[in-house]
Amino acid sequence: MKIYMDHAATTPLHPSVKKVMIEAMDDFGNPSSIHQFGRHPHFKILTARETIAKSIGAQPDELVFTASGSEGDNMAILQSAYAKQNQGRHIITTAIEHPAVLNTMKRLEQEGFEVTYLPVDKKGVISIDDFMSALRPDTILVSIMYGNNEVGSLMPIKEIGQKLEEHLALFHTDAVQAYGTEAMDVNDLGVDLLSVAAHKINGPKGIGFLYIKKGTAIHPLITGGEQENHWRAGTENLPAILGFEQAVKILTTEEKEKRHVLYEKFKHQILEQLQAADIEVEVNGTLSGLPHILNLYFKQKRSDILLTRLDMMGIATSSGSACTAGNVSSSHVLTAMYGEDSDRLTHSLRFSFGYQNTEEEVQQVIDALITILKG
Repeated sequence: MKIYMDHAATTPLHPSVKKVMIEAMDDFGNPSSIHQFGRHPHFKILTARETIAKSIGAQPDELVFTASGSEGDNMAILQSAYAKQNQGRHIITTAIEHPAVLNTMKRLEQEGFEVTYLPVDKKGVISIDDFMSALRPDTILVSIMYGNNEVGSLMPIKEIGQKLEEHLALFHTDAVQAYGTEAMDVNDLGVDLLSVAAHKINGPKGIGFLYIKKGTAIHPLITGGEQENHWRAGTENLPAILGFEQAVKILTTEEKEKRHVLYEKFKHQILEQLQAADIEVEVNGTLSGLPHILNLYFKQKRSDILLTRLDMMGIATSSGSACTAGNVSSSHVLTAMYGEDSDRLTHSLRFSFGYQNTEEEVQQVIDALITILKG
């Protein structure tokens, strides 16, 4: 038995994405070359940029291809801060951001910027009142994730965007975890910057994008040639870009809705059957967040024991972010939600679903959990 339920960490490459990427590997020309070997991949990149930009309601020239969600976060945060530091040095984020955001904030603090880390409630959501209290005339950047990668909580991005309409601060959202399930339009959300990674949506690793609203004055993170409209130097990775485009094509509005329904069904299937078996289990956060993420607190067993036992049975889950895998430190997300003394920090598992998971697999996971917890 091999069951993969750690899709929040990464997703398997979709077969059609793999096919597109293999075919693209024969198109070896440099997209910056003016001869036919370069023009052909250049045209394909233009088409891919249009396809992907359309998925968030953006214009093609507002999209910069990056090598990862982390690069997108770094570029958005660092270069916004540097570009606007003459107008202020205050930044707002949350206590439960991805390490790509939090560690970048720590770097800026070391450089003399002031960062406010908004707290979250037990559902993993910030308060708009707290946000407004933190907002200052010298706030130059707000970076708040769209959906949390550990507990799936959704932030009030649109409301924050409305609050910032007349403010000088740039607004960035890390949408890496939410892009695969949530319909989003950057114009409706009111964001200036939005980062995404392809490997969370059955696309390839090593490719993502950063949306930069037209007119947003930030500096490039990587300098050199004139690729990506001068935003990011470096010869474009054609197979990865076309693989990303194919993954986006698969994720139609109808497909997202279909997965939404399926994943919600999985959530209730797991929770209801565990409770019916008299397993002491509670949801960390809320069931109404990102549909593919279910974070559960098990009072009877430590998460490291559960993870090991499940892995021995061929079932892959997680106790938190893959970017902190191997670390002995507790989840900063659960710490922010429940406090550093809560045993939820050492007794919680994250199940995250993908399009390949079935009800039969979910049932096998439930049966395995009951066996372990009742044993």
